[in-house]
Amino acid sequence: MTKTGQDHMDSLRDGRSVYLNGELVGEVVDHPAYRNAIRTTAGLYDFQAAPENQELMTFVSPTGARVNRSWHLPESYDELVERRRAIEVWAEQTNGFLGRSPDHVASSLCGMMMRLDLFEAHGEKRAAAFRDYFEYVRDNDQFVSYVVVGPQADRSKGVGGQAEDFLTAGICDEDTQGITVKGAKMLGTSCILANEVLLGTIQPMRPGEEQYAFSAAVPLGVKGVKILSRKSYEAAAVSEFDNPLSSKFDENDAVIYFDEVKIPWERVFVHRDPAMCYAQYHESPAHVFHNYQAQVRLMVKLRFLVGVARKVAETTNVISYPQVVESLGRLAGQAALIEGMVYGMEAKGRWVGKYYAPDRHLMYASQVQAQQMYPQIIQAIRQLTGGGVIMMPSSIQDFASPETAGYIEKTQQSPIMDSENRVKLFKLAWDAIGSEFASRHTQYEMFYSGAEFAVRNHSFRTYGWERATDMVDRFMTGYDLLR
Repeated sequence: MTKTGQDHMDSLRDGRSVYLNGELVGEVVDHPAYRNAIRTTAGLYDFQAAPENQELMTFVSPTGARVNRSWHLPESYDELVERRRAIEVWAEQTNGFLGRSPDHVASSLCGMMMRLDLFEAHGEKRAAAFRDYFEYVRDNDQFVSYVVVGPQADRSKGVGGQAEDFLTAGICDEDTQGITVKGAKMLGTSCILANEVLLGTIQPMRPGEEQYAFSAAVPLGVKGVKILSRKSYEAAAVSEFDNPLSSKFDENDAVIYFDEVKIPWERVFVHRDPAMCYAQYHESPAHVFHNYQAQVRLMVKLRFLVGVARKVAETTNVISYPQVVESLGRLAGQAALIEGMVYGMEAKGRWVGKYYAPDRHLMYASQVQAQQMYPQIIQAIRQLTGGGVIMMPSSIQDFASPETAGYIEKTQQSPIMDSENRVKLFKLAWDAIGSEFASRHTQYEMFYSGAEFAVRNHSFRTYGWERATDMVDRFMTGYDLLR
């Protein structure tokens, strides 16, 4: 049976400890801070379970379970494209605003599985643990999130040099049953919506930091896992009409604190090995695969945003202005650039054993461009909307009053639509570019893959420099000083 939305909501009733506004939330499925986002996520599973979508969205795993196609390890270009189509269509259900949908970390785990030999070199038991875990989350179509960086404190020092031991989650004890983990990890994006969390370290570590150098997976309802939620934009949303994006797509972010959480050995994949912590992401295709998924999602999101931009220009009847055409043309070019990069990653893909993965450097090149482009795109749409997104009715209640409704009709005009639809569009635009929800998305798109210098470093180390410099050398051998 394919996992459904109800299956997913039922699985979240696991007694997890979520804290919001100084209180232990209790049940999250029906809580006003999270219920709509949870139902959005459930809707993704219902979409894949619909008979007409199963061939597109799912595949039959080696053990016979029909699960989301993001768990598939492609063995050809065509299979990679099939997998991307499923990711793309899922992203269209949320207009790309669910940054860490279930296919994100699933993609990362697939990349790791392609290099199971790395885990085998680290230790046969750890490799067996990872293989068994992968099969479990795949066959149960689990929503896995991850926390792979420590909380910001003294950023000039490593995790082992902080004023307090176990500020960052580390191994504080271990025995024949497993390891005990204490400390915090971030950014727990979508953890409130997820079943499991993969914790580890994606950044290079220093000698002496072995107690922090581990990778493991934990169900989010396990005793001792504390989910410290940020402010809920969903709870602050007035209505779906007033806040059409934040009312449904607030995936939430959280600090995850592990209060001496016992993790059995069968869920520990890397143990006290800084080099392996790095290798599981960067020597396998894991880092490429989950960021490739993110670029597919961004491709969809930019398509939506440039659609909003054009609708705004049409609504205010400036679509024929040369400066507006120029702006829209630039936006269209930027959106198409990411789309082209996605197709290029696939066409220029590489073999990892018998598996076919997206091209590593084109993926990083796309990220380099995306980090710069996203705030530029938001700024361009701000310029197109001008004061129109500010002079909006206070809420949907203004339409319920005959007096204020009359003034809305007089002041919210467009040559192509009535006042209600004009307000509807501009409130959507504001939620995409100017609300607190929108601001968080700008920050997320700029930094989810790391600081700019880190992404550019990945681009530097994966580019084909030898071919480029050889061209220079060959050309320079063709001339010399005239003597």
